[in-house]
Amino acid sequence: MTRHQGNDRNRPGSSRQGGQKKASTSRGNAPIRKKPSKFSVKATENQAPKTPKTPSNPDEMRLNKYIANSGMCSRRDADIYIQSGNVKVNGEVVTEMGYKVKLSDTVQFDGATINPEKKEYILLNKPKNFSTAGDDQKGDGNVLDLVRGATRASIQPIGRMDKTTTGLLLFTNDTDMVRKFTTPNQRSSKLYQVSLDKNLKFEDLEKISNGITIDEHRVYVEEITYIENEPKSEIGIKMKTANVKIVRKIFEHLNYDVIKLDRVTFAGLTKKNLPRGNWRFLTEQEIINLKNA
Repeated sequence: MTRHQGNDRNRPGSSRQGGQKKASTSRGNAPIRKKPSKFSVKATENQAPKTPKTPSNPDEMRLNKYIANSGMCSRRDADIYIQSGNVKVNGEVVTEMGYKVKLSDTVQFDGATINPEKKEYILLNKPKNFSTAGDDQKGDGNVLDLVRGATRASIQPIGRMDKTTTGLLLFTNDTDMVRKFTTPNQRSSKLYQVSLDKNLKFEDLEKISNGITIDEHRVYVEEITYIENEPKSEIGIKMKTANVKIVRKIFEHLNYDVIKLDRVTFAGLTKKNLPRGNWRFLTEQEIINLKNA
């Protein structure tokens, strides 16, 4: 067999020519230009500068937001009411979309004057040495000091509590909610744990259970029991009233001194995961439950 020496190196198309074969293109030796990415656009000198946003006036807000903040309905539904002519600003019907009102304006929704302040609901596990006395002012052991910084809304406690009473206390700026839980005929239950200076006689427990007359008013409780595995001076009493003074008066009327008084539940709300002195906002479901209570 004849051997060929040195011819393969010069042969066209040989894989040994100049090492690896260079890739060819239809454009010959012209450089390949990459297409610009559609995600990267360079700014040009002719591009107009962005106009800075005008800061919003904190004393103004859109009318639909004003209505929504008041709790009457959602913004979308508020637009429908506005278009229907059911909203007045300072006595004049407003149907313009996007209309802005001042916080000092008087806004009427379906004839009722509304407040744009968002409704807030805060539950506190009140410790001793704080009371609701003069609850419109802070300082000197006021319960409002315990929820300072929780909200900028003008909240108030529902019901009264003296310095020695502990337990659940609800704060809100919802005047309808305050009214709901402070009227004599309200239906929601509160559970109190009472510590007395001496054991409660069984006949006195029965008197309370059947209803007693205090200051010419008949006072009824839903339930009263001795607390299991505790001395007979530890009592559980369930009532609808949010006024803890009435709870104290029941036992004082029968010549017992109340050493401790703790509100354990309030309209279905409990102290679970809420240590003494701490507070939390209510969940949306809890708010719904309170409104339906």
